[in-house]
Amino acid sequence: MRIAPKVWIGLAIWIGYVVVVTAIQLLSGIPYPELSASASNVWRAIVVSLSIGSILLAATAWWLGWWKPALRDRQRAPHKWPIIAPLVLLLAALVNFAGTDWSKFDAGFLLALLTFGVLVGFAEEFSTRGLVLVALRSKLGEGWVWFLSSLMFGLMHAVNFFAGQALSPTLTQVVLTFALGTGFYILRRTTGTLLWAMALHAIWDISTFTVAYAPTELAGLAGPIQYLSAILAVAFVYWAIKGANERTAVTTPDPALR
Repeated sequence: MRIAPKVWIGLAIWIGYVVVVTAIQLLSGIPYPELSASASNVWRAIVVSLSIGSILLAATAWWLGWWKPALRDRQRAPHKWPIIAPLVLLLAALVNFAGTDWSKFDAGFLLALLTFGVLVGFAEEFSTRGLVLVALRSKLGEGWVWFLSSLMFGLMHAVNFFAGQALSPTLTQVVLTFALGTGFYILRRTTGTLLWAMALHAIWDISTFTVAYAPTELAGLAGPIQYLSAILAVAFVYWAIKGANERTAVTTPDPALR
C-alpha cells in the first residue's frame, strides 16, 4: 500500500463521495421521488453522478494502493451459514422482478437501469464496505468495523431528504439500509470478496426501481421478505464477525512507488 490506512482517510473518502454524488444529483434538478420516472432522469441524475463518483473512488484506491484489501479479505468467515441473510434479499429481488410489468420498459430504459445497477453496486459497496472498511480495520476491531461501515452506509441515504424525499421514509430508509448493509457485509465475509456484495446490491436496487415504475398485482410481496433479510442479517452478523483477523496489514512501501 502506498499510503498506510488511517480512520480519518476513510471518513474523508466517505464524506467526499457523498458530497460529490449528492451535489451532482441536486444540480440535475430532478427530485428524489422522480429519479426513476424515466430513462432520461436515470441517466441525468443517477448515472452521471455515480459515474463521476466511481471514477473518483477508483482513482483514490489506485493512489492509496488499497485495491486489494478493499476487494478481498485475507480469510473467509469460518461460519458460512450466515449467508442465508443476503440470499433472502436475493429472493426478495426476484419477487420484485416477478412483480414488474416489463412491457412498459423499452431497450433504452433497461440499459439505463442496468448501467445504474452496475454503478451503484460498485460505488456504494466500494466506498463503504471497501475503502472505509480498510481504513476502519487499521485501528478498530471487526465488530466496530461492521457497525460503523454499515452505519455510514445507512447515513449515506439520509441525504435523500435534501433531494425531496419526506423525512419519515428517509429515516426508515437509513435504518433499513443499515440492516441490509449488514447483509452485504456478511456476504463479503462469507465469500471473502466484495464482488458478490456489489452484484447483489446492483440486482436489489434495479429490482426496486423496476417494480416501483411498473408494478403488477404481485408488487409489494417482496416487502416482508426484504424485512426478513434485514432482521436475519442483524441476528446473524455475530457469526460473520467471530474469529475475524482482518486488521489492515501495513507494509513498507517500495521506494520506487513513493
